[in-house]
Amino acid sequence: MRTEHAPTIRRADYRPLAWTVDAVELYFSLDPEATIVRNTMQMVRQGDGPLVLLHEGLMREDLTINGEPPRKMRDEGGRIEIEVEPGLDAVEVVVVTRLNPSLNTELSGLYQSAGGLFTQCEAEGFRRITCFPDRPDVMARFTVTLEADKRDYPVLLSNGNLVGQGDLEAGRHFAKWEDPFRKPCYLFALVAADLVVLERKATTMSGREVLLQVYVEEGNLDRSGHAMDSLEHSMRWDEETFGLELDLDRYMIVAVGDFNMGAMENKGLNIFNAKYVLAKPETATDVDYENIESVVAHEYFHNWTGNRVTCRDWFQLTLKEGLTVFRDQQFSADMLARAGGETARAVKRIEDVRVLRTAQFPEDAGPMSHPIRPDAYQAIDNFYTATIYEKGSEVIRMLHTILGVEGFRNGMDLYFSYHDGQAVTCDDFVEAMSEANGVDLDQFMRWYSQRGTPTVHADVAFADGQCTLTLTQSRPDKDDEPLQIPVAVGFIGADGMDLPLRLKGEAEAGTTTRVLQLKEMQQQFVFDGIPTDAVPSLLRGFSAPVVMAVNESDEKLAFRMANDADPFNRWDATQRYMTRTLLGMAASGDPKVPEAFISAFDVLLNNEALDPAFRAVALTLPSEPYLLEQMDVANPAALRTALMLMSKAIGTELAQDWLRIDEAMAVPGEYRYHPADAGKRSLRNLALRYLCAANVNEGVAAAELRVARATNMTERFGALLALVQSPAIESADLALKAFEQEFSQDALVMDKWFSVQAAAWRWSEAQPSTLERVEALTRHPAFSLSNPNKIYSLFGGFFRNNPAEFHRADGAGYRFWADRIRELNARNPQVCSRMARMLENWRRYTPELQQQAKAQIEALVGDEALSPDVREVLEKALG
Repeated sequence: MRTEHAPTIRRADYRPLAWTVDAVELYFSLDPEATIVRNTMQMVRQGDGPLVLLHEGLMREDLTINGEPPRKMRDEGGRIEIEVEPGLDAVEVVVVTRLNPSLNTELSGLYQSAGGLFTQCEAEGFRRITCFPDRPDVMARFTVTLEADKRDYPVLLSNGNLVGQGDLEAGRHFAKWEDPFRKPCYLFALVAADLVVLERKATTMSGREVLLQVYVEEGNLDRSGHAMDSLEHSMRWDEETFGLELDLDRYMIVAVGDFNMGAMENKGLNIFNAKYVLAKPETATDVDYENIESVVAHEYFHNWTGNRVTCRDWFQLTLKEGLTVFRDQQFSADMLARAGGETARAVKRIEDVRVLRTAQFPEDAGPMSHPIRPDAYQAIDNFYTATIYEKGSEVIRMLHTILGVEGFRNGMDLYFSYHDGQAVTCDDFVEAMSEANGVDLDQFMRWYSQRGTPTVHADVAFADGQCTLTLTQSRPDKDDEPLQIPVAVGFIGADGMDLPLRLKGEAEAGTTTRVLQLKEMQQQFVFDGIPTDAVPSLLRGFSAPVVMAVNESDEKLAFRMANDADPFNRWDATQRYMTRTLLGMAASGDPKVPEAFISAFDVLLNNEALDPAFRAVALTLPSEPYLLEQMDVANPAALRTALMLMSKAIGTELAQDWLRIDEAMAVPGEYRYHPADAGKRSLRNLALRYLCAANVNEGVAAAELRVARATNMTERFGALLALVQSPAIESADLALKAFEQEFSQDALVMDKWFSVQAAAWRWSEAQPSTLERVEALTRHPAFSLSNPNKIYSLFGGFFRNNPAEFHRADGAGYRFWADRIRELNARNPQVCSRMARMLENWRRYTPELQQQAKAQIEALVGDEALSPDVREVLEKALG
């Protein structure tokens, strides 16, 4: 275990290496306890300085240069520096290492899972396999030969195209793979396992026939069809939208049970967390189906935005991740709109923004706050964050808004024409966009260097037949320069209809939504012909990742809930009204739900003109983590009380409406994954949630019946969730036991079972605490500290999604957290650092909770065995 502080790496210190790798040939003699790796590198000089190889935790058996041991070599701190004789501009370096994959609990490098051998090399896992200049700007051609026992590992896969295979002596066999494209070593992958495969042939837009393959464990073939469909849809969309074609003869996806992340875009061989591959109606929800389609698309799109053009250094991580998240979001929105219309596209946008506000906005406000392109880091694994991904995507979306669909496509085309096969920077991407459109984007580049969430303050004034909209931007770092912020605005007339907009000086009115470019700290925009009773609708479509601060009365919010033509802003008005009401209740000594709120809620619920999917997402209460961030001093107990009272009131006051909707939203026939059906199931599940929260007998009975008899997991799990999150304790316990009995052998379904209990509310003192339940579940046979999905479901579900039970006044939740950090730190620092971040915003809570949290963090920081990944998080939290 590493005990030292990791050095700080700074973007300003980037220098190219003196020696790079032109070609690498890897030979793996695979064994779960004693794998031998022979690495032959053809290295070429590109500047002055030593030849550098990086390594971590390796047993090195041999190292030669041109067949001889190095004459001058220094090996210190995981870095080998070799002085090469003057006059030599090319050398052959051979390194032999020995690995024990069975002991690799970090799941980085080469590791064992369910009897198979797999790799994960991003960001710095390749140095755990062999000595190599493990940086993304070192791009080489890879040839890989895998040798293993044929009975135990009948499937041998690596990147690129299969160029040879055959049997060897002693029951072993080999497969040889050749990748024709240069790539950095973080994109290397191998799989050796006993798997079955679903195959499909497809024809690319240029007429090439390619082979698509999805590899899964025996027994899961019937759960791989949706992933295959998603892969083919992704191929078609990328061809149609960006003219980008699959460049290999085959494309492979492999599902593995133990994986730190969602999936990995290794060139031509994507290794996936099984939860983002396996789906069938009996075991996967509508959300699972949607997530699989999104993640498959994300990794496929990386083939061009990440693989063919990659990052010069890890500071540029958002270059590939932010751009590819934007691409997968656009793809999912298009797929949903094709099947379910524009409402489905709007609901997708709402869901994306909800993730941003819940996960990224708190990150922006916390001690780990960083720009989408950081200036420094200690452990790069800590920067796979919502800021890099989700906020990075929003920055790309702003470019798309500013340049338009055609302009953005022109910029993408130019970007690939300039940089295909290169490792580049965020500047290179934005410069291509600028050049292709003849637009100055220098000010826009500030989004890459400024941290924190901007706030845009809006003031609306009417005078002399004109409406003056004053927008003022403010930044967390007061010395920051103004950003370029596209603000989409509209105005709603008293009749509920959008008004055509005409800026002062324009001859004619234009569209009902205008995108204003806010470039100064304060700007005024004057509209002619806007009546004084018009209601502004600002930041339509969430046109920029900012907080829009505008004074709106409850009456105006209710009006926008009923009339705003922009679906996002209609949802946002509902969320603002809910948030204001809940925070008011939490601050009150005698909280009650205002009648006006229930009335506005009722109007939206019974608006049959709105799609069920939209009503479901609009009428779902804001998440607790988001609400806590809106409180001046976060008080989880008071907020939980308000949420319980509101849930009960909505369920009680509107019980007949919910019962009617529960019946009306039933989807007849066999399950299908379709936006219209998914929207109905979502609204139906929400009805059960409110009915059970109010302990309405008919609702509880319906939930009990659905847990027992529903033929699809969406309704079955929705009913289980409704019961567990209700005062119907006995019904919930019986449902949990029945669910466990049926699905105890299905790891992914059991993850749902763990997560729903970890997030359970405590409705009365008679109930055992959720912490006691979580502690007991750590001893359940289906739980394992070796599996990240189990950790995220149980611990993550408790720490993140159950703040009232985690932030207990007696500090027991914090002590449990600290014990789990110590336990996970010794096994998997990367997963542990994610759990450590659950307390990074401890200063936002009440003084009593702050004192308890700080004591646990300080005790952890004093532990010499703490890994650099975890130490960086905790020290920043204290600092």
